[in-house]
Amino acid sequence: MNYATEPHGVFFLIDNKSFYASVESVERGLNPLRSILVVMSEQENTNGGLVLATSPQAKKLFGIRNVDRWPDLPKDPRLMVVPPRMNLYIKKNLAINQIFSQFTTKEDIYPYSIDESILDMTHSWKLFGKTPQAAAHQIQVTVKKELGLYTTVGIGENPLQAKLALDLFAKNSPELLSSLTYHSFTTKVWPVTKLTSVWSIGHRTAGHLQKLGINSIGELAHTDPLALKHEFGIIGTQLFALAWGIDRSQLTEQLSPQGNSLSNSQVLPRDYFLKNEIEIVIKEICQQVAARMRYRHLCTDCIHLSIGYSLAAISTTGMSGFSHEKKILLTDDSFQLEQQLVNMFSESWSGDPVRKISVSFSHLISKRADQLNLFLPPKQQLKQIAFNRLIDQIRGQFGKGSIMYAASLAPGGTFKQRINLVGGHNGGNAFK
Repeated sequence: MNYATEPHGVFFLIDNKSFYASVESVERGLNPLRSILVVMSEQENTNGGLVLATSPQAKKLFGIRNVDRWPDLPKDPRLMVVPPRMNLYIKKNLAINQIFSQFTTKEDIYPYSIDESILDMTHSWKLFGKTPQAAAHQIQVTVKKELGLYTTVGIGENPLQAKLALDLFAKNSPELLSSLTYHSFTTKVWPVTKLTSVWSIGHRTAGHLQKLGINSIGELAHTDPLALKHEFGIIGTQLFALAWGIDRSQLTEQLSPQGNSLSNSQVLPRDYFLKNEIEIVIKEICQQVAARMRYRHLCTDCIHLSIGYSLAAISTTGMSGFSHEKKILLTDDSFQLEQQLVNMFSESWSGDPVRKISVSFSHLISKRADQLNLFLPPKQQLKQIAFNRLIDQIRGQFGKGSIMYAASLAPGGTFKQRINLVGGHNGGNAFK
């Protein structure tokens, strides 16, 4: 492989170690590396509570994993269990990325997730140390000093190498820092035999590779790329590039999505058996997505409803649910959209208990004017348009919970319980 023709830069991929748990520890005056703490979602939202984050010490002492449930936790007085505060984590994430802007331009900072960011340090690392490692250490010291949080840094000549350096080596390094280069990649990464530990290789892909006799990254690198493409399609080409540490992506490129849509889904707090209760939640989700659509001045002519059955129903009938799409007249009216979705549900539901509901609107186009339906009274339609605007106006000014439909207070409604949720979890208060 001729690495001379590949892009060469200096990239940091920085991870905030056990982010949610670390933030909660610092807020309580505890050292994030010594605290024994888990962040657990509310029991009513996840059927017994779900571990979202675990401090390093809690992992070491009790082997607690993210996505463990409440009954899995040890009954130990040393273990502190706290609810999530998503707004606080978002605030801390913004503060961390603001610190990163002291070391490179904002245009060269690419948030990868709420707890990871990619920094293009190609043109700035020399200002902060004699080596990229020294510059990375300076960032770690600054974040620790200003926010009390520990960060782990992977360094590479491209973003892929930085990610693999982070995941495979930095997280187990005493300095919480490691690097990969084209020169060191083959000696450090090729011996890896736990394929699922490598970014982008899931259990199914790893199983497929092993069936082909590929049990290490080195063996993957020496497999015929045409054979990989034949087996995996374009993913096979990407796997071959990964095995050689090659990444030609340009982070500055702006990608245009091929399709546009807005959606929302909800896992229900319990199994829903009653038709009217299920329809209440369908309407609530529809209203939420429709409001987002109107905020963007868009309309839709294609709606999608997906219903997921409970585990009990799946084990009994073998049916996991249903998913249907329907073309409709172009609209942004919540009432029309609700009626269409409820009708879709009524036509397909067989009475099985429901646990998940998803609604999406696609084929979105800019709204230029209100299009009236010739088959409905004009005054009725104009009244509904004004009503939608009024609801959006009140919620925009006073918050989503300032006004709600009475049906949401009936059994089955979830709007009131989910007003302050962020990403499906308690938003909490970002400020003390």
